[in-house]
Amino acid sequence: MEYLTLADLSLAQTALIQHLHIDGEIRRRLLDLGFSPGCDVTPLFRSPLGDPTAYQVFDSVIALRQEDAGQIQVTLCSTEVF
Repeated sequence: MEYLTLADLSLAQTALIQHLHIDGEIRRRLLDLGFSPGCDVTPLFRSPLGDPTAYQVFDSVIALRQEDAGQIQVTLCSTEVF
């Protein structure tokens, strides 16, 4: 299984959050916003300069800086239909 970070994802590429490598207040806020292990996340938009990026988690859209997104470990969701 290949691990990536949230910052590595292309737009509209859905991934499953595996682990947050962030401590302190920012970790607590991200968890409160829905960035918790086992949740799907999809990058939707990037600002014109490339940072921040807007991510969809559940029914919310939340912008994260590249620095913070690079500390959230994810795995790509399978697009195969069985």
